[in-house]
Amino acid sequence: MQSIGINLQQHVDNNLLHFHASRPTLNGLEMHLVSIHKQIKKVKPAVVILDPITNLITVGLISEVKSMLIRLIDFLQEEQITVMFTALSLNTVVNEQTDEGVSSLVDAWLLVRDIEFNGERNRGLYIMKSRGMKHSNQVREFVITNQGLNLIDVYLGPNGVLTGSAREAQQITKKNGKIIYNNNLTRKNREIERKRKVLEAQIANLQSEFESVEEELNKVYVEEELIKEVAEKNRQEITRL
Repeated sequence: MQSIGINLQQHVDNNLLHFHASRPTLNGLEMHLVSIHKQIKKVKPAVVILDPITNLITVGLISEVKSMLIRLIDFLQEEQITVMFTALSLNTVVNEQTDEGVSSLVDAWLLVRDIEFNGERNRGLYIMKSRGMKHSNQVREFVITNQGLNLIDVYLGPNGVLTGSAREAQQITKKNGKIIYNNNLTRKNREIERKRKVLEAQIANLQSEFESVEEELNKVYVEEELIKEVAEKNRQEITRL
């Protein structure tokens, strides 16, 4: 899996990861079950991954496959081993019957589904079932990159959840809108600053005019007081005569 940035060889070299491959048509269901038991007894793993269980329907009926998986799960539970099953989605009646049979056996069920929109196909991952645990009901975009596997957060557009190029286009539109908004905000702030300076200048002029008028009124008031004082002195002098 180095093509997607995941190096498993180091885990194989350290005996932390073991692979065992077998064609479904090589043996019957019972022999496959016996082979799995032998491998588990030999390796003593903490986790077992069976990929994919839908291939088993080529060598047995749905009821027989379900019976085999129940016996395998019971065995793994006794050994206290976590198991993970993968199943191919074929969009057929057989696949639906397989899903119904397996859903009652597992505690958690993750579903990867193709989402066709805007002329392209993208993968969406969500939790179909999680027994006894709180879980999200939202769809995450499942992306395979050169650096590994990524789950993209839900991106809601005007018409619902967006994936792939539609998500990227909406993100660019939103980014451009934010840039335009910031530019408009900056321009309005500059305009407000200019108006503030004009108003401050007008207030300063009005303050200067008020001080001039106040000074003139004070001058008139002082002159009137002096005239009254002189008139009073003259009246007193005339009275003495």
